[in-house]
Formats: sequence, C-alpha cells, structure tokens
Amino acid sequence: MKLGKFFQRDFLKLMTIDRYIIKKFLGTFFFSIILLIFIIIVFDISEHVDDFLKHDAPLKAIIFSYYLNFIPHFVNLFSYLFVFIAVIFFTSRMASDSEIVAILSSGISFRRMLLPYIVAASILAVMSFLLGNFVIPYTNRGKLEFEKQYIKDAKPFNDMNIHKQISPGVFLFLENFNIHTKKGWKFSLEKFRERKLVYKLTAEEANWDSIRSTWVLKRYFSRSLGVMKESMHKGEHLDTTFGLKPADFMEDIEEVSIMNFFTLRKHIQMKKLRGDPDLIKYEVKGYERVAFPFATIILTLIGVAVSSRKVRGGIGFNLGLGLALTFLYILFMQFFTVMATFGNFPPLLAVWIPNILFGIIAFVLLRMAPK
Repeated sequence: MKLGKFFQRDFLKLMTIDRYIIKKFLGTFFFSIILLIFIIIVFDISEHVDDFLKHDAPLKAIIFSYYLNFIPHFVNLFSYLFVFIAVIFFTSRMASDSEIVAILSSGISFRRMLLPYIVAASILAVMSFLLGNFVIPYTNRGKLEFEKQYIKDAKPFNDMNIHKQISPGVFLFLENFNIHTKKGWKFSLEKFRERKLVYKLTAEEANWDSIRSTWVLKRYFSRSLGVMKESMHKGEHLDTTFGLKPADFMEDIEEVSIMNFFTLRKHIQMKKLRGDPDLIKYEVKGYERVAFPFATIILTLIGVAVSSRKVRGGIGFNLGLGLALTFLYILFMQFFTVMATFGNFPPLLAVWIPNILFGIIAFVLLRMAPK
C-alpha cells in the first residue's frame, strides 16, 4: 500500500518530465520519418517517371492510388531504424546538456526514467503492428494494382511438378501448369483413408472453365478401391471440381502483402492442409508481423543505454554506435529469415532470435548505464 502511494506520488511528480521525454521522442521520430518519405518519393519519381509517361498514368492515380498507398509501407519499413535514431539523437542532446544528470541527481532512478521511453516506444510498436497487419494490406491492394497497370509488365508463369494437399487425405499432382492458358498436363488426384489408397483419378489434360468455374479433364481414367469391390471408369471428357482455382497454383509470396492478420493465418492453415512447399515463407511473414513491433521497444532501450552517458565524441559518436547496432540487428533478421526459408531452421525461432539476442544486449547495456 505504501509502495503504491509512493509510486503514485513519484509518478505525479515526474508527469512534466514524462511528457517532455515522450514529446521529444515522438516529435523527433515523426519529423525524421516525414523527411525520409519525401526523399524516397523524390527518388521513386525519378526512377519511375519513364514508366508513368510510357503507360500514360493519370496524375490522380499516381498521387492517390500509388504514392498515398506507398507511404504506410515505407513508414513501417524504416520505423525501427528511425526509432533508434530518434532515441539516440534527443537522448544524446539531453546528456550533452546535462539534463539526464539533473534528472538522476534529483533522486529519480534510472529505471524510473525509462518509463516515458517505454510508453512512447509502446505507442510506436502498436502503430507498427496495426500498420503491418491491417492498414498496409489494404493500401497495398491499390498500390499493386497501379504497379501492374502502369509499372510492371506481366510476367510469364509456368509451374512444374505441382504437389498439393487439397484436404485431409486428398492429394493433387500436375506435371506442368500454365497460369495464362489455365491448362495443366499429367493430372492426378489421389484419396487415402487410413493410409490406404481408395480412389485415384488421372487425366492427360486439366483445363479451367472460367464460365462454369469447373475443371475439364480430358482423356481421364478413374479407379475406386473398395473393400468388397473395385470399379474403373474412363472417357474423353469429365467436368469436376476439387477445391482449387488457377490462382492457387501461383507460388507468389507477394500476395502476403495484401492479407491482413486474420486472413494470413487462415491462408497459412490452408497451406498446411495442402502441403504447399512454400509454407515456410508464409509462416516467416506471419511471425515477422508479430515479432518486429517488439524490436521498437528493444531498440529504444538499447538507444537509451548507449546515449544517456555524456562522451567526448558527443552525438556523432552515439549516432555511429547506434547505427552500427541497428544494422547488425537488421543483418541478424535477414540471416535467420534466410535460414528459416531455405534451411531447416524453425520459422518461429528464426524470427524471434534477433529479438532475444538484442533483448539480452539491451539488458546488459542498461546495467552498465549511468545510474
């Protein structure tokens, strides 16, 4: 009870300091990220101006369909780096002006001084989570449509040796499939019950009928294996459905960018059921959307620990050290993502290892920080 009253009194006493630090933190972050966005837009315009002119892209579409939808993606992409830079910059200024010394000399503990940093970092972490899982998937739809129409040329797609699990115990195989003609060759569908083959359907060709939303099998052969009897059928033409559309054969990781948090999880479950070979890529993307916002808090704590001490190098030294740690963190994220995607590393562990390692670094640095 006494501890609660003390904390409440201490919190009220530091309310002005809290607001000051939070205002400095968020103000520096948003100012720097807005400047970066303007710079990125200028470079992007110079890179794509030929495409805009070549495809006669309307000015309204360029502004509202492309660049307005372009901004949330890059804000979230660079938010971790600029959170760190913002913390390093204004905390180093506070240390250089002896403001931190004054705060600690007034009887405020270093741990208590971290509270406004954690509050501001938590606000940015929640913002990052909402952007990555709900806002950006929505804005990416307009951005990708614009890119397909005015920037990117249609790329050919011709997949080989497709294996998919449609539902429990039901497996599909296509030797070759072309997304543009919506035609596949060497089709095979197998059903298993208690690990025993009970039905098999094969065909030389499988063509998608977009009008009736059915598959047309040519030169097919089916075989049912029952306990008491066996039946076989063959023919030149068979209309059927098996729960897949031509788009489901496209192994395009870009489609993750238009899926919100809940849609992505349903999609991952569907891919697990089908046994898709690119499942790990989707799992990594799903785990990243949850793990990366925590990087905001971890990098904030590291930034405070690094920059709260007055050093001879001043802000420049702290910024250099901070940038080195940030790029090391990004390198770790990329390394373990590749390990999970192309190796046998568990996706969940691969995504969270950088947070765990740098969380330990943050703890050690905070213990070494001036008290």
